[in-house]
Amino acid sequence: MVHFLHPLLCPRTFVLPDAQEDARGRSVLQEEASPCSLFSICLDVLIASLEQWCSKRSDGTLCLPEHWCLPCEIADQFLERMASQGKVTDRTVSIFQGKQTNLKLINIQRAKLSPSAFTKAFCHHKLVEVDAASVDSELPASDIIHALQSNAWIQKNLQCLRLDSTSVPQNSRLQALGHFTGLHTLSVANVSFWNEDLVSISQLPKLENLDISNTLVTNISALLTCKDQLRSLTMHYLKCLTMTSPQILAVFRQLTCLLHLDISDHRQLRSDLAFHLLRQKDILPNLVSLDISGGTDITDEAVESFLQQRPEMQFVGLLSTDAGYSNFFMEKQGLKVAGGANMSQISEALSQYRNRSCFVKEALYRLFTETLSLRVVLPATLKLVAIGMRSHPLDLPVQFTASACVLNLTRENLAKGMPVRLLSEVICLLFKAMKNFPYYQQLQKNCLLSLTSSRILTDVPFDRFNAAKLAMRWVCRRENPKMQTMAVSITSILALKLLPEEMEQLQEELIMTIKELLTIVRQKTAEKVDDVTLLFTLKALWNLTDESPLACKYFIENEGLAVIIQVLETFSMSVIQVKVLGLLNNVAEVRELSPMLVTEDLLRHIISLLHSSNIEVSYFAAGVIAHLTCDRQHWLSRDLQRTDLLQDLHVTIQNWPSSQCKMSALVSYRSFKSFSPLLGNFSQPEVQLWALWAMHHVCSKNPSKYCKLLVEEGGLQLVCDIQEHGQANAQVRQMAASILENFRMHFTSLPETPTAPVPSLT
Repeated sequence: MVHFLHPLLCPRTFVLPDAQEDARGRSVLQEEASPCSLFSICLDVLIASLEQWCSKRSDGTLCLPEHWCLPCEIADQFLERMASQGKVTDRTVSIFQGKQTNLKLINIQRAKLSPSAFTKAFCHHKLVEVDAASVDSELPASDIIHALQSNAWIQKNLQCLRLDSTSVPQNSRLQALGHFTGLHTLSVANVSFWNEDLVSISQLPKLENLDISNTLVTNISALLTCKDQLRSLTMHYLKCLTMTSPQILAVFRQLTCLLHLDISDHRQLRSDLAFHLLRQKDILPNLVSLDISGGTDITDEAVESFLQQRPEMQFVGLLSTDAGYSNFFMEKQGLKVAGGANMSQISEALSQYRNRSCFVKEALYRLFTETLSLRVVLPATLKLVAIGMRSHPLDLPVQFTASACVLNLTRENLAKGMPVRLLSEVICLLFKAMKNFPYYQQLQKNCLLSLTSSRILTDVPFDRFNAAKLAMRWVCRRENPKMQTMAVSITSILALKLLPEEMEQLQEELIMTIKELLTIVRQKTAEKVDDVTLLFTLKALWNLTDESPLACKYFIENEGLAVIIQVLETFSMSVIQVKVLGLLNNVAEVRELSPMLVTEDLLRHIISLLHSSNIEVSYFAAGVIAHLTCDRQHWLSRDLQRTDLLQDLHVTIQNWPSSQCKMSALVSYRSFKSFSPLLGNFSQPEVQLWALWAMHHVCSKNPSKYCKLLVEEGGLQLVCDIQEHGQANAQVRQMAASILENFRMHFTSLPETPTAPVPSLT
């Protein structure tokens, strides 16, 4: 467990990407692209269904089934995984009571436990390592120590104890730590740890690694008691120290066994300790790792001289100093440098300082500058950024700078080279940052910009429901036009990823979004501005209304038809016409709303567009006419006009190229549900013909998706019925035959076995 304090060693269960040996992220690519281990998957399933497996005691706490017995290695990792997922509570941790589990290493970082639950769950085990860093204040360090001390075996054999950032009641002392005679590693960083506590633990017979960073220690002379055994000393930002630099160096001079020394500081402390240390020649002869990041008046020459006198040095921390920029640091083999001079040093800094927000934000700022014009995919670096975000979720400077770095590392085509699982983690962290800092506009903007990547929106798994809710709310905020445009674009894509029942759950957001989108279109039309915002907005309206009667209803209620007619009268570009007609197709599919589209003004435009030379425009105009004319009830007083429309539709379809033709705009459907009433309408072959042409088109372009839909939704049976129907139109039967032939060609290559019976094709 030296890894808790020693920067040269990685954690037991946490593999950090090596910035120097793996600059292009080869190992990260392999790791992130590989499936999760079966063991990890099993643990996750067990944790997710813990309530189902466990019985309950009379006090409501959980108890494992009697026949279960978890070996040490499994029990340790089970607990650690529960803690990482925030599942360690008084109620759940009780499964570690009794003898069914055998714990040796407990990691409960950031857990919220009561002293009683901690004692009952852990203190009867033979614990060797305890990591209780950043546990909730309900479980103070003094209670942890008292509980562990109650077990005589633990008191003698506990080797590693980490109490970083735990609370200590006022006027309490931690001198009882001196009773754990087996300790060789102790970390009390960011704890109310005093001089008398240091005196107590310095007498521990096996203590080798000590971290007293940011404590209340004013004098380190007590360390001389363990000078013959201390190997690692970390005293980052020891702000209360009253000793002079010569006095501190006098102590260091006697710590001859020391291999690692960390005297890094915040810049604002303005300590000159590192400056004086570098000028010493007869001090710390065995040192292999020195961290002086944040020190003042540090120069390349001084550091070089110090390192040359100690050729075994393997690491030096120089972030937030003026050193690390000479060729010496670029060329020296075997030396890792955490600094800000180049990408290698910055990555090393992110790796080493992941638990120190002051250095994480500094390293992220340097990284942002280095990656402004990045053209290389760096998955290892992105993973380091994710680690920094996860370690400091409530630190605004860290989250803000990290969001900007994510944007640089995933912009344009860079996201395509990133592993999906890594991108998924990063996007989840961005959403968490947006949730934690809802009013910090630039952070929100960075996160939204990252989401505009088509690779991320389409391929990467994340909570699209809450993402859509967030994006819709940004659509309705008028604080920043650019951010509103981004939110519209994101909403447009996410709308197609949501299930109809999920759209219904977004009723409040949907009402506001439809209204705001129509306001944008109305404004752009009045100004006759056909910019990207207008295109995104029309696309968003099209996608939001796709198989969503609720959205279509809001569209009609907010005078959407009048807005759309104005668009058609103002703009003649086919790219706008296609989006408008796609939207009208969605509304026409809703039986109770389609009569509202049967107006002279709108039909005049649709008929005109039906004869467009652009196949996409003509296709979608034909779709609107097919849906509108399918039901005679809409045309009781204008049947002649309906007959003319159907004849016009028939002639137009005959003039189209083959249904296997390529359209510049890829036609896409969620399902074929809206085609069922058209296919069964044998009295109107023109309507059937359009539906079959559309189905044949998408089935020939994407057979793996649409041939499967044909089977699952019963569409294949309808097509077979048309071909076998004695009174079906000859052209309609021919088109149905083409679909069945296409299906026959591709059916054997379907990714899954059809769930519906397959009709005979003979």
